[in-house]
Amino acid sequence: MDDVLVIGGTRFIGRHTVAEFRDADYDVTMFNRGTRENPFADDESVTHFEGNRRDRATLEAASDAVDPDVVVDCVAYFPADVRAATDIFADADAYVYVSSGAAYGEERVPKREDDTALEPCSEEQATTDSAETYGPRKAEGDRAVFAAAEAGVRAMSVRPTVVYGPHDYTERFAYWVDRVDVADRIAVPGDGLSLWQMAYVEDVASALRIVAENGAAGEAYNVGDEHAPMLGQWIDLLAETCEAGVETVGATARDLARNGLEPQDFPMYRSSPHVLETAKLRALGWSSTPQRLALQRTVAEHRENERTGRQFGPDRETEIALLDDLTE
Repeated sequence: MDDVLVIGGTRFIGRHTVAEFRDADYDVTMFNRGTRENPFADDESVTHFEGNRRDRATLEAASDAVDPDVVVDCVAYFPADVRAATDIFADADAYVYVSSGAAYGEERVPKREDDTALEPCSEEQATTDSAETYGPRKAEGDRAVFAAAEAGVRAMSVRPTVVYGPHDYTERFAYWVDRVDVADRIAVPGDGLSLWQMAYVEDVASALRIVAENGAAGEAYNVGDEHAPMLGQWIDLLAETCEAGVETVGATARDLARNGLEPQDFPMYRSSPHVLETAKLRALGWSSTPQRLALQRTVAEHRENERTGRQFGPDRETEIALLDDLTE
């Protein structure tokens, strides 16, 4: 497998996926609309094919022009996207769909690829672009992968849990990096006991390559850090990385309610544990980056950009009022 087509490729997971395959000596082509800055514009080893992935004719043109051995689909947000891609690239050696841990439809610890039920997806959900339908749409995309594999396509799915790392445009994790890096005291919901396993973005990219090379058709592979700290432990790790002497103050749901807040107002808070079993992926030779190293890279890039994530959590004035209430 020498030629890889990455559908997406400029922002976050796609950007790291391009770098992963390039560094593994693949010839890489990115397929996207060209509406965002291309981080590989000066890299002669990465080619750009411009087009809208939802336009079948353009996707077919990319297939004819590149004739890829591997297709990594980073921006398939609707089941129809997956069905079209697995049809157009049916002859590729590997089609790898970036799904999500949100595809799981029951709360189990851990969630396993072959045991944990997926979200159902109605016809209306399959075409509705909203946060509420994201998990169902990803689950239906998984089912499209499985159907393609049954028809003879070497199609596979990779399910990351929530992803962090350099160039994270979602800014969910950036909220906590910013708070730890600039504030002397911060509020932590649920006394820091929220457990939401995360996945370092470079590990997601390596998982996509390893599954393309060694995965089995019709299989799904979870990806997440092999150690899953709770939110309070993540903040401790960030404080160590940032060399910050921040004081953390735990806040229960009742504490927050007195100040007009609830735990879900804080990024990365989850009321029930979300942990994915990664043994299936590790059996292919994958391993995760040590979290201290992952955080060093994340913080270094964070300090170079203007993303703070502040818009995704309580404003500082409200947080200070909460902190004063908790420490009186």
